[in-house]
Amino acid sequence: MYFLDQELYFPPVERANSEGLLAVGGDLSPERLLLAYRSGIFPWFNDDSLILWWSPDPRMVLYPEEICISKSMRKVIKSDKFSVTVNTCFESVVENCSAIKRDGQKGTWITQEMKSAYIKLHEIGIAKSYEVWEEGSLVGGLYGVDLGHVFCGESMFSKKSNTSKLAFIRLAHDLLEKGYRFVDCQLYTDHLSSLGAREISRESFMEQLKA
Repeated sequence: MYFLDQELYFPPVERANSEGLLAVGGDLSPERLLLAYRSGIFPWFNDDSLILWWSPDPRMVLYPEEICISKSMRKVIKSDKFSVTVNTCFESVVENCSAIKRDGQKGTWITQEMKSAYIKLHEIGIAKSYEVWEEGSLVGGLYGVDLGHVFCGESMFSKKSNTSKLAFIRLAHDLLEKGYRFVDCQLYTDHLSSLGAREISRESFMEQLKA
């Protein structure tokens, strides 16, 4: 495991341990975050710990053309019950993602420091959000880092059933139209798997990220 200082540097991802932990320390400046994502690395840590940097093997990704839309989701889309917008309330999406209770987690990894860091990325046009609305109320959404050919998903939330799925499906459709390679989903979850995401080796992930 590598301990970062003020130098803008990350070790090769192959040096990560068996759990995917690569480095500790550093900061969450826009410059370091961009270097991390472009290098196949992302931060994930609790409020009471040092900044932890990860590059797991395998890696969960969604190829936009492989998005899986169930019959029930098709009904939701056709119902026009919800509307989807892009980048209209980034900070609210991040705040909602941090407040959602998740199974097996006592708190949130989206600390105040993390919120501030991604808001800065949003202000320079790198971090983006998708929002789902019902009668003027924000009921679901997601946010992530847009590298221009890959979208690095960070977190999503639902206040109403299926709304995070709706945001993810809209994201996949937009990325497909723009010719993006994939969505970096980072780690396996049943939720992401049900939408068509799958695991690939870190080596394959890095080859496609750098291509």
